[in-house]
Amino acid sequence: MASVSLSKPSVLPPPSNPKSPSSLQTPFLSLKSPNSPLFGFKLSTHQHFPSSPLPRTTIFAKVSKGGVAPSFTLKDQDGRNVSLSKFKGKPVVVYFYPADETPGCTKEACAFRDSYEKFKKAGAEVVGISGDDPSSHKAFAKKYRLPFTLLSDEGDKVRKEWGVPSDLFGALPGRQTYVLDRDGVIQLVYNNQFQPEKHVDETLKLLQSL
Repeated sequence: MASVSLSKPSVLPPPSNPKSPSSLQTPFLSLKSPNSPLFGFKLSTHQHFPSSPLPRTTIFAKVSKGGVAPSFTLKDQDGRNVSLSKFKGKPVVVYFYPADETPGCTKEACAFRDSYEKFKKAGAEVVGISGDDPSSHKAFAKKYRLPFTLLSDEGDKVRKEWGVPSDLFGALPGRQTYVLDRDGVIQLVYNNQFQPEKHVDETLKLLQSL
């Protein structure tokens, strides 16, 4: 009678332990690296970041090219009220940035400063907006010799009205720039969180074509 031998099932080695989250940190996005554009930000400890990728969604800003920007009145670095209507009749660059004194925002502000004569030659005004208070703006402008207006949007009311999208699942305020023509109509909406100097290049390119 024929005999049947049964082979032992092979045992696979246990999977290696997945890397811990700390080993997957990207230096560029570290909150502790002075060279990171996120340096200085405090993320909420209650912020939940999903472990699996989310479906890609498109965020539509409330203010888009061809539209008229919502009006506002905010305090500048000297505590004076400044309205958007003040700039009507000339092109104006309105750039929203996360916060004073962070590396990316400092690079962006200094890039606008270094090209300020080009903006003046184009007849344009430059206005920076963040949620910092006027005293923070004043110190920031003085330290880096910023020749343009910084406005305080405490509570992010104007940022929300303009529909500036956030980054990192809402943990980081967005970096978005608008160019308005002489009639207050938006001719450019440019968003780039991690290449702050590019905001200057793109706005100048547009202004030269107006």
